[in-house]
Amino acid sequence: MLFNSLDFAAFLLIVFTLYWFVANKSLGMQNFLLLVASYYFYACWDWRFLFLLIFSTFLDYFTGLRIFHSNTKTARQFWLWLSIIVNLGFLGVFKYYNFFAVSFSEMFGYWGFKIHPRTLDIILPVGISFYTFHGLSYVIDIYKNRIKAERNFVDYSVFVSFFPLLVAGPIERATHLLPQIQQRRQFDYNKAVDGLRQILWGLFKKVVIADNCAEYANMIFNNSESYSGSTLALGAVFFAFQIYGDFSGYSDIALGTARLFGIELLRNFAFPYFSRDIAEFWRRWHISLSTWFRDYLYIPLGGSKGGRWMQVRNTFIIFIVSGFWHGANWTFIVWGALNAIYFLPLLLAKRNRKNLETVAQGKIFPTFRELIQMIITFGFTVLAWIFFRANNLSHAFSYLHEIFSAGFFSIPSVMPLYLFGLMAVFLLIEWMGREKQYAIQELGKKWKPFFRYAFFYLIVFSVFFFYADKQEFIYFQF
Repeated sequence: MLFNSLDFAAFLLIVFTLYWFVANKSLGMQNFLLLVASYYFYACWDWRFLFLLIFSTFLDYFTGLRIFHSNTKTARQFWLWLSIIVNLGFLGVFKYYNFFAVSFSEMFGYWGFKIHPRTLDIILPVGISFYTFHGLSYVIDIYKNRIKAERNFVDYSVFVSFFPLLVAGPIERATHLLPQIQQRRQFDYNKAVDGLRQILWGLFKKVVIADNCAEYANMIFNNSESYSGSTLALGAVFFAFQIYGDFSGYSDIALGTARLFGIELLRNFAFPYFSRDIAEFWRRWHISLSTWFRDYLYIPLGGSKGGRWMQVRNTFIIFIVSGFWHGANWTFIVWGALNAIYFLPLLLAKRNRKNLETVAQGKIFPTFRELIQMIITFGFTVLAWIFFRANNLSHAFSYLHEIFSAGFFSIPSVMPLYLFGLMAVFLLIEWMGREKQYAIQELGKKWKPFFRYAFFYLIVFSVFFFYADKQEFIYFQF
């Protein structure tokens, strides 16, 4: 069931009505309804993997209780590692087994040994990378005495499987979401309207920007040998807008949907393409994943407190693991390593926390220096996205080789003027709303009613106008 489908609209309307008009007298009934709705939502993808979600939920619920009530460090470590090993074991089998099997076979093949690995003919359960990290953060936080174990299985299950965030995040923390699940929620009209506004902007990002960019990005990447360097560079820019519109659009819909039920999810994007350096970009892109790896991997490894070698080591580990989290392909690993290379000079020069505030805060235009910094940062990001999008490393390097050839100075053979116009309008709206939680949160509130309603009706019209074929969100594959 896709967020950008009429099926989801009907599903959301039914659950919303039952939640506020039938189950509103009891917090327990509301949470139980959310759990049933979430399991139905997940089963619509593939009901066969619903057992895996339920098993993972029960595993972390049980081990969390055992960790909390164990009196010895040895017992606490046993239950912690049981949860970690089983969770990562399932993730490894479904997501990474074939990658490792083929990679080892190819490695031994280079040495003259022929190995024919047995691969698994299985599909990746949607959302497994996300709900696995929900559970892991929960048991680790219990082990670190940051939270107490949750006794109510329904409440904990809603935390893991709340349908807006189930298949593509944001990756929630028990410290943030569980207290909201346990508290009585009252309908808030203003919060609901704000949620609908964010859903609308998420749909615009997905349907109008991402899906239109995807048409040309796919055409260029899938036939890269037929295009000049300038066209390939344009294809990489299209993909940069596609993946941002696609994933941040999903996050906006998820956050807006949760707000309809009185729940606030973690922010996942903060206008990353307006970043002035790579460190700022990673504070603004997929925030829930970046902070997860920071808190549960980077800091435990020592963070940036050690010597230069430890700083370099930890930086590469965090980015490579982040790349590998995205997919079982060497392209994702290289993408992560490339971002580590971008990041290192800032870290070593202690300039990685220089740009913490929003660019040109309180101003209409950025300075010339800020504009150049944003363009350079975006350029480096686009180059890294080529590895993310390419079919394999050979494809990525050939794509880059052609970009940095004489063909780069030719006129692109693909020039969708309407799409350039959409992208320009999109950037303008994002820039105007960059100091808010999402671009149109406050936009138009001071306008005259006619212009304000005309603006929102235009967004609604554009979504329906470009809504042709329901396309899945990119991050469903992760």
